[in-house]
Amino acid sequence: MAVKEMLRNVLHELKDPVLHMEGISKTFSSVTVLNNVKIELYPGEVHALMGENGAGKSTFMKILAGIHTPDDNGGQIYLKGKPILWKDPVEARNKGISVIHQELNLSPNLTISENILMGSVFPKNRLGLVKWEEVHNLAQKVLDQMGSNLNPRQLVSTLSVAQQQMVEIARALSFKAEVLIMDEPTASLTDKEIKKLFDIIGDLKKQGVSIVYISHRMEEIFKISNRFTVLRDGEWIASGPIEETNPDHLVKLMVGRDLKDLFNREKPSHPQANGQKAAPVLELRNISDNTIVKNVSLKLFPGEIVGLAGLVGAGRTELVRALFGVSNLKSGEILVGGASVKIQSPIDAIANGIAHVPESRKEQGLFLSMSVKENILMAELKKHSKSGIVSWKEVNAAADSYIKELNIKIASPEQQVSNLSGGNQQKVVIARWLSIAPKVLLLDEPTRGVDIGAKTEIHKIVSGLAEKGMAVLMISSELPEILGVSDRILVMSEGRITGELSREEATQEKIMYLATRGE
Repeated sequence: MAVKEMLRNVLHELKDPVLHMEGISKTFSSVTVLNNVKIELYPGEVHALMGENGAGKSTFMKILAGIHTPDDNGGQIYLKGKPILWKDPVEARNKGISVIHQELNLSPNLTISENILMGSVFPKNRLGLVKWEEVHNLAQKVLDQMGSNLNPRQLVSTLSVAQQQMVEIARALSFKAEVLIMDEPTASLTDKEIKKLFDIIGDLKKQGVSIVYISHRMEEIFKISNRFTVLRDGEWIASGPIEETNPDHLVKLMVGRDLKDLFNREKPSHPQANGQKAAPVLELRNISDNTIVKNVSLKLFPGEIVGLAGLVGAGRTELVRALFGVSNLKSGEILVGGASVKIQSPIDAIANGIAHVPESRKEQGLFLSMSVKENILMAELKKHSKSGIVSWKEVNAAADSYIKELNIKIASPEQQVSNLSGGNQQKVVIARWLSIAPKVLLLDEPTRGVDIGAKTEIHKIVSGLAEKGMAVLMISSELPEILGVSDRILVMSEGRITGELSREEATQEKIMYLATRGE
């Protein structure tokens, strides 16, 4: 036995796990989601929980948080060595288990104090009135513990995403959380905000708080984690110290194949993709909106993927939203197929063959309470209707064809789309727009919050669409993704396009140089 392993075993023997889950199994409607899964969590450690979307991570954590219960004889949870089974999430929270979900769960019209202490008994005077000064003081103590300078009296609606995340963490700590589950906590944060979050995580570790950290970002995993557990297809694959693995090894554990076998777009064979032998399918001339976009001009040609890079706040999202008619243009001209068009609403954009997959699929792209098939065919229900009556037979057949084409993993087309993994939800949004056969596809962060396997599948889908002649404009904040998928790269800074790079000449350094040039 290696010396390092012997030392580790001795340390673990001296320190009992605060949490131990073993043999956890869960079935929904005869579909096995988890099968004999396990994890051990020690005091003051960050434990990375990894796996593709659909691997079972969320269900596993929901069992820990009391949202779901394991199957009968489906495993056991031990907290500080004692077997437990939560009745509901409130009981789990009161025992020190707190979850910070990827989609923040705050009340925007209440103060920071009210959000932090929500679920607690507010101090009251003899007349039954809330002692608000005492409430704010209690919240201030939690914020001080985190080193936060937020004002507890401030409304949550006025906070940035990063500040809201701090409030979520503060709420968890207000219940004296011993186990904190963080699900993709940095998905919407800037580099500066991520550094602040990591500082807070470091302080929590010193206080003995144990953290289950769910993320697809390898750099983060290796920066802050002590150990890892990998799930695949609902089963436990491996656990171990983070220093005894590497990104390639983790990817292979998660997807069951080597990193070199995953998709990397080759240079397209279409001669028109370089713009020399075809007219642009879309052209923008000096486009400006009412916020940040200033005099943007660009051309998109059939069969090419153009990456749109830039830092947070560069105006990329605002540009595609204006192009899709979500926001108004102040000046400029849009040409589709060489003809000038007016786009004042998404209906105008769709009529001109432009489709848009938004940055936030749950808030802007999906009807979460509706089924998979309804979400896919939402844009073309009229096509399958006569006299206002929908032919569900046609809808089912059409939906099935898109589900098969995009390899959307579902139990049934009737399944509620909110129950799908992030990667499969993103495929549903893409499938909806494929149903209208667009000429131009606008993608805003199409692989945000999805695992490397789903990311690869989405890349293949987008590449396949370009090979069929579709023009794609893709926003991504991940430079390796932009470099690996794009035929050309446009860089924005402060609302303007500051440069264009061919696939051959583009590097991360050149992109960052253009992204920081400003005006």
